[in-house]
Amino acid sequence: MNDKRLYTIILGPHTTEKSVRAASQNCHVFRVALDATKQELTKAVEKLFSVKVESVRTLRIKGKAKQFKQVDGRRSDWKKAYIRLAEGHDINLANFQ
Repeated sequence: MNDKRLYTIILGPHTTEKSVRAASQNCHVFRVALDATKQELTKAVEKLFSVKVESVRTLRIKGKAKQFKQVDGRRSDWKKAYIRLAEGHDINLANFQ
């Protein structure tokens, strides 16, 4: 896997009340590419943030069906990953862009 792919896998942090609670337990939540695998996510996080990843859990969120005036539409599907870090490691998301 090349470095360019690693930089395009993680799209950004996913900040919600639930993800903030998870961060206190050393687990961070990211929006990721739909075709990203757990192995790719592990390598990307370890390389980008210089941390040790303990486990990765992924969820694929289906887009909502919406109606725009009289036209039926659909929001895009997306994927998020819960990344648990090894004890003693932490990610400072304030510097992440």
